[in-house]
Amino acid sequence: MSVKGLILIIDDEADLREMLQFKFEAEGYKVDVARDGLEGLEKLKTMTPDLIILDMNMPKMGGLEFYNRICENNVKPRYPVLVLTARANLEHLFKEFAIDGFMTKPFDIDLLVKDVEAIILKRHRTGNVARPGIRAGVSRHVLIAEDDQAVLNRLAISFLNAGYKVNSAATGTDAIERISSDVPDFALIKLGLRDIAGDVVIARLRHMVKTADVGFLLYTSNKESHARSVMERMAEKSHIFVEYNEPEELQAAIDNAMKQKFRGV
Repeated sequence: MSVKGLILIIDDEADLREMLQFKFEAEGYKVDVARDGLEGLEKLKTMTPDLIILDMNMPKMGGLEFYNRICENNVKPRYPVLVLTARANLEHLFKEFAIDGFMTKPFDIDLLVKDVEAIILKRHRTGNVARPGIRAGVSRHVLIAEDDQAVLNRLAISFLNAGYKVNSAATGTDAIERISSDVPDFALIKLGLRDIAGDVVIARLRHMVKTADVGFLLYTSNKESHARSVMERMAEKSHIFVEYNEPEELQAAIDNAMKQKFRGV
């Protein structure tokens, strides 16, 4: 079996390190491990990993300090990084990082393997920066408004792995403020946000000059129950309305919308 890539796992939980090492080696990866950031820096003196799986909370040197130490000019890390954390409320911090993915503990190990494979494959593609139908160099920036942290993690990882810049908002109010201050190409807005319904968020942004040209996708999970008349009304509006089972379905909808938006650019 050919080696798929070299992974460095940095985590102070011995059981988790061993489990991840066993799993990824079984999947065809070469794996090295470190117990904390200091040991991770030592490992990097003799190896160039295709991906670092980095825990945040560790003794001696935690994930944040390690991340800062491997950044060039305090901007971008020298290696792809996927962050692991037990603190879901750190997501707003993660979005400021130049990371390739993040996952909240406890996690589905098969989902982690899938994300790692996507990150490494994307990094190994030469010259394939743009998605099919979108010219290289064209901005691909999305904001996701989602109040369920676990769902947001899955959606953000899917878009990050596809090469999008991703920002997020946990409420409709937050989405309006963030989209107004950092205008994305597309905004994915959950219909059932707790404070303001997603369609109302979109309507408000559509009436603002600065955000009038943003593409909007209003979405809901197939698991959520909504009256058919409500869904038909949403579909009649000018923004995209999608019911989905998997994050890839939303990503495909945005990919297609991007092709239409930037056709001929």
